[in-house]
Amino acid sequence: MKVERILFPTDFSEGAAIAMRYAVDLAKRYNAKLHILHVIYDFTKATGSHIPHVSANEMYKEMNKWAQNEIDKCCLEETRDLQSVEKSVIEGVPYEEIIKFAEKDKSDMIVIGTYGRSGLERFIFGSTAERVVRRAPCAVLTVRPNGK
Repeated sequence: MKVERILFPTDFSEGAAIAMRYAVDLAKRYNAKLHILHVIYDFTKATGSHIPHVSANEMYKEMNKWAQNEIDKCCLEETRDLQSVEKSVIEGVPYEEIIKFAEKDKSDMIVIGTYGRSGLERFIFGSTAERVVRRAPCAVLTVRPNGK
């Protein structure tokens, strides 16, 4: 099995932190490039709702700034020994953007955390991990939070 490029999408949750350990370990074992990706959820694409242009732009600008800071600090210690790490923050519907990114980047594997949403929250948002598994162009390793 050839694993040269691993995609790790993160939402900075506790579940994602657990999945990151797997992504980093696999990148070390295969001497693979690790790409860390955060997708800022674009509610206008997902719902078709209109948000006034000025407020939406300002909101996404602030979210992007926060996400860039989080992606830099959340992964610093874990990825210190890796040869090749890239980080990206993009906007869109998370599962769609993860799949597009994996295709464009020619990822060999996606490592993604599962979060155990249930009830109304799952009905409204669905499961990003589940949708990625169903549509991914490569292997997907899903990591469940410990004890859940």
